Amino acid sequence: MEVTQQCVVALTWTLKDTLGEELDVLDEPVEFLVGGDDLFKRIEEALQGHGVGTTLDLHLEPEEAFGDYDESLIFLEKRELFPEEIEEGMSFESSAMPKGTNPVPPDLLYTVTEIYPEHVVLDGNHPLAGIAIRLHLKIEAVREATEEEIGRGTAGTGFFRIEPMAPGNETLH
Repeated sequence: MEVTQQCVVALTWTLKDTLGEELDVLDEPVEFLVGGDDLFKRIEEALQGHGVGTTLDLHLEPEEAFGDYDESLIFLEKRELFPEEIEEGMSFESSAMPKGTNPVPPDLLYTVTEIYPEHVVLDGNHPLAGIAIRLHLKIEAVREATEEEIGRGTAGTGFFRIEPMAPGNETLH
């Protein structure tokens, strides 16, 4: 079977920046819904018509991947509004921001990038925003998508979906 719209493709890959620094390696196949919300459009376009065993090398500019870095998504908040155990790298969904913080754009994940005695710096950009990426991927399997997957718009394991996690890999809420 070849990759078409509304199919599920299992991929492995190596993701690097343009300097060749490894950003992510996916050794075990992970399933993604083509034609849903799991993959960037440029990746879906490149996969079309290919079958199991195909390898592809893609170069994605920031606007084709995680977007340009947006300085307006950096927020300085009072330290006292956050839990005592807050750590750099901890993330909050916009809907779970502590009461009293400045209004933030909805539907984003905000990462604590710096902690000062009086303030906390939050960044709503994806960690790879503003970075062009190189992706070497291999199609490991292709199957028809179920009606449930099509209805959800995802195979449920999308790399490009971020789950907010607290220290110790505990979900924030």
